[in-house]
Amino acid sequence: MAFDPTRVDCWIFDLDYTLYPPACGLFGQIDQRMGLFIANLLGCDAQEARRVQKMYFHDHGTTLAGLMHYHAIDPREFLDFVHDVDMGVLAQAPRLAERIMALPGRRLIFTNGDQPYADKVLAALGLSDCFEGMWDVIAMDYKPKPEPSAYHGLIEAFGIAPERAVFVEDSARNLPPAKALGMQTVWLDCASEWGDRAKDDAAIDLVVDDLPLWLELLSAELAGSRALG
Repeated sequence: MAFDPTRVDCWIFDLDYTLYPPACGLFGQIDQRMGLFIANLLGCDAQEARRVQKMYFHDHGTTLAGLMHYHAIDPREFLDFVHDVDMGVLAQAPRLAERIMALPGRRLIFTNGDQPYADKVLAALGLSDCFEGMWDVIAMDYKPKPEPSAYHGLIEAFGIAPERAVFVEDSARNLPPAKALGMQTVWLDCASEWGDRAKDDAAIDLVVDDLPLWLELLSAELAGSRALG
């Protein structure tokens, strides 16, 4: 099914690599600190820590979920450690803010990060006022995307009608559960290392590679639809 923006009254966005590009290096800092946390926890070298980190990420949705499963770590300790990063690498994004604010309906963040970190990212991007609410990994009870329970919790918490919602996400593997619930889906192909992992074309309604440009074109399309209507 082709993407139909006229059916949407709830716009759901992922955070990392969706609202900012991989090239800024923010998540690279987080990735490095995850490896350091694991090396300290297991008493291993950096190479082994990275192997464990990526294995947990691919098998459990997030590195944190794997660490909680196998090592019963305190999730808050992990999140505080890995998110102690320099937000100065992010630039204000007024064009993106303007386009998000122009979307008709509700606007939400759906992230496998935690809200304190996400709030800092949004502030650094100048997007703090663009969203009504957020569903983070803590609200998910640390069962992250693509766990179906994360999506059901989001829908219930915000009273979302899935058939009237769209989910925009850079990680293709996180789109099938949204599609199965009746949401429209947009894959932001930002050419990240793992973005196309487990990609299911049947679960993707639209592929874009430039979020601000797509939202600009979308705004014009919606304006034209309203004029015709």
